[in-house]
Amino acid sequence: MTANVATSSAADLARDRLRSGRWIQLVLGVICMVMIANLQYGWTLFVTPIQNAHHWSLAAIQVAFALFVNTETFLVPVEGYLADRFGPRVVTIGGGVLVALGWSINSFADSLTLLYVGQAVAGVGAGAVYGTCIGNALKWFPERRGLAAGITAAGFGAGSALTVIPISAMIDSSGYGQTFLYFGLGQGIVIIVLAMMLSKPDANAIAALPKPTNALTDQHQYSWRQMLRTPVFWIMYFMFVMMAAGGLFVTANLKQVAVAFHVDKVHVAFLGFAPPAILFALTLDRIMNGITRPFFGWVSDRIGRENTMFIAFATEAIGILLLSQLGNSPVMFVVLSGLVFFAWGEIYSLFPSTCADTYGWKFASTNAGILYTAKGVASYFVPIAALIATWSNWQTVFVIASIMNATAAVMALAVLKPMRKHMMMRKT
Repeated sequence: MTANVATSSAADLARDRLRSGRWIQLVLGVICMVMIANLQYGWTLFVTPIQNAHHWSLAAIQVAFALFVNTETFLVPVEGYLADRFGPRVVTIGGGVLVALGWSINSFADSLTLLYVGQAVAGVGAGAVYGTCIGNALKWFPERRGLAAGITAAGFGAGSALTVIPISAMIDSSGYGQTFLYFGLGQGIVIIVLAMMLSKPDANAIAALPKPTNALTDQHQYSWRQMLRTPVFWIMYFMFVMMAAGGLFVTANLKQVAVAFHVDKVHVAFLGFAPPAILFALTLDRIMNGITRPFFGWVSDRIGRENTMFIAFATEAIGILLLSQLGNSPVMFVVLSGLVFFAWGEIYSLFPSTCADTYGWKFASTNAGILYTAKGVASYFVPIAALIATWSNWQTVFVIASIMNATAAVMALAVLKPMRKHMMMRKT
């Protein structure tokens, strides 16, 4: 009896420490994500200056963006495995070093090859930070995975909002090379410092916390090999690719789309300010891209992952289609691009949380990392989209992206939901 009481008391203490410390871990992860946000979402500001300086084609420059996304995503499973095994600290420190190195290389790149190398290095660093922080959030918050993953991913989605105008101003005043260098070094140093305070939770305390009733964490903890043998994973992967493709295209080309729609230099008045439409849109998009991740993560914790996917994915399909038709109005360009990012960014909370619900928390970093490689596959659409826009127009690309998003929305309810339900019933 005494031994049982002591064991119960120890478990209670472990859970108390878990609950008190995990919010600090979440905040650290969010700030680290903010520090890598510009690597993806600030890229569109550098494209035109790079093109003007070296006269490389838009498609060739956007290959560098695709390389960044590829190295950011395809190595996340390896980085997640290392984080699962050795803890988040060492992996995130390594990521911070590579983030600083990658943009430093970009700062003096005078050939496409060197630009590609810089982007690849930055991608490896960003992936190490991203995969580790998302995986850590999933582990610390087993009963609030959607919210925790959403808050963490919000740092990546909204993190560049405050730096859109400073980066644009520094590019104009000092050139894109100096901007790459100073922002790259600053972001990398912050990551390294914060990474030293990251840690993984106590496994016994995590196991004792309540889990969502629809999660499989109590039934089976899937290794990545076991996960890859389930059809549910590949359905999620396919849906992730379709959803990520449209958002990445808009992320990489928004400034170029604004130029094509002749709204890039038109000023839009708002609360006494009148910034150019493109800067207004970029700032609003980052904010909406951040808000959506915890919001839809929170919603999915309550109404279910697939139901939330349908609502968000369908909204994205409609938003992209409207942007293609009404984007030549400066106000509508700002508003609709914000809607597009609001309905897109949630994939980075919904898919990881659904993965952890389905396959367990023990290998959450590795498994979510493998699913995240779908973003790398989707990145191949970015230079293809640039070519299609050259041959046809941006509206054609928007329509294709809208169809892909609508397909993913239907699949969420008609395919993924019944398949996951059958899998859960079979394992209980």
